[in-house]
Amino acid sequence: MIAVVVVDKLIWGGLSFVLDKVAQAVDAELDDADRLREELLAAQMRHELGEIDEGELARIESEILARLREIQLEKTGGAPAGPISFDGAGGAGGVEIDFEGDEHEPG
Repeated sequence: MIAVVVVDKLIWGGLSFVLDKVAQAVDAELDDADRLREELLAAQMRHELGEIDEGELARIESEILARLREIQLEKTGGAPAGPISFDGAGGAGGVEIDFEGDEHEPG
C-alpha cells in the first residue's frame, strides 16, 4: 500500500512539473513582444496586398497593441513606459506608437 502511495505521488509530482513547464512556455509565447510585432507587420503587409480589408486590419492592430500595452505595463509594474517603437531593420521606416492621450475623443 505504501508503494502505491509513493508511486502516485511521484506520478502526480512529475505530471505537475511537466504541466507547469508547459504553462510557462505558453505564457512566454503569449508575452513575446517580438512575435506580436511580427504579427502586426504581417497584418499590415496582408492589408497592402489586399488579403484583408481596413476593418480586419484595424481589429488585428487593436488586439496586438492592447496585448503589447499589457506586456509593457507588466514589465514596468503598472507604470507607463512611454511609446512602443517598431524600428525594423536599421530604423528605416519605423513606427512609433504613443499611448498617452488615447483616452480623449478625436476632434
